[in-house]
Amino acid sequence: MLELVHRGGEPSRADLTALTGLNRSTIGALVAELVDLGLVLEGDPGATNRVGRPSRRVLPDPRPAIIAVNPEIDAVTVALVGLGGRLDHRIRRELDHIASPEEAAATIGGIVDELRAGPAKERVLVGVGLAVPGLVRASDGVVRWAPHLGWRESAFARLVESVVGLPTVADNDATLGALAERLFGVGRGVDQLVYLNGGASGIGGGVIVNGQPYRGAYGYAGEFGHNRPRLDDPAHRATVGGTLEEEVSRARLLEILGPHSLDEPEFEAAVLSSTDKRLHAELARQQIVLGGALGNAINVLGPELVVLGGFLATLLKWDASALEAAVSARTLPVAWEGTRIRPAALGRDRLLIGAAELAFSAILADPATYASS
Repeated sequence: MLELVHRGGEPSRADLTALTGLNRSTIGALVAELVDLGLVLEGDPGATNRVGRPSRRVLPDPRPAIIAVNPEIDAVTVALVGLGGRLDHRIRRELDHIASPEEAAATIGGIVDELRAGPAKERVLVGVGLAVPGLVRASDGVVRWAPHLGWRESAFARLVESVVGLPTVADNDATLGALAERLFGVGRGVDQLVYLNGGASGIGGGVIVNGQPYRGAYGYAGEFGHNRPRLDDPAHRATVGGTLEEEVSRARLLEILGPHSLDEPEFEAAVLSSTDKRLHAELARQQIVLGGALGNAINVLGPELVVLGGFLATLLKWDASALEAAVSARTLPVAWEGTRIRPAALGRDRLLIGAAELAFSAILADPATYASS
């Protein structure tokens, strides 16, 4: 029932009765227990067409919070995320060099201290969720390889936990982005979904199969960025046999734009407002390469929805029809029909909301564990 409140848009007691099949008295007892635990609140009834006395709404309590973190090559971003996928406060700390795991953990610790003294002062911090741009072992959160960060075999979650003093979990950033969009974003209710994330460190991916994240046998599935796209016209290739993330690159676009440190909204605004013909030519080239990669993914996985996040969402928004044409040209017609391509609805919040979902999972599975937080 806590999951229904967490993900369900302020359900009423009557809604919970209908969704669970439990009787009204059982729903009342469970709601009271969750209120006593400090996980939900009851609010005034919403507008309804039902006959009889309106049923009170059940809302996530705003006090429980996760420290959600996304370490990147140019910055470390930390946010407070509450139940319901609500991101309340964000701090982005830019870096002048690529941080080691120890440096990143120390930076996170400093930001968490700021949050505890300010925005998180009245919150109950439950844990830390890390969205890492690299291969993360599902069993223990060890970062096996984050090529752009230069990290190998790093017990980063354990390192952050020792600094912050809260239970800490980690997963691949794009996998968590896919999860966030499936639960709270444009993919809500979609059971077959492919998500590609374009960040400062490259391109990662996540796959939702039958409504659940597909991680592969060991947690490393979805690395679309390391595939090598086939290009029919050599003019569309910027590298010799390069991977998708070498060909479709935020850094290449920034070289033309000028500034080398822009957050996602600033980057998108700069691209969409530019009249630079060199930038337009590079955007068109990258769309063709990305179209081939998406065509391969659609042919193999047959998703209902493809979601693009980060700078890949900007590529879509710049000329959606051109990107869709590039995908269509490289996709089997019957696999392509019905497939939609959309930008991530959660914008720059998607990875942090996904990291928070990972960290909230223990309490969602057993709300009683919150009492010991």
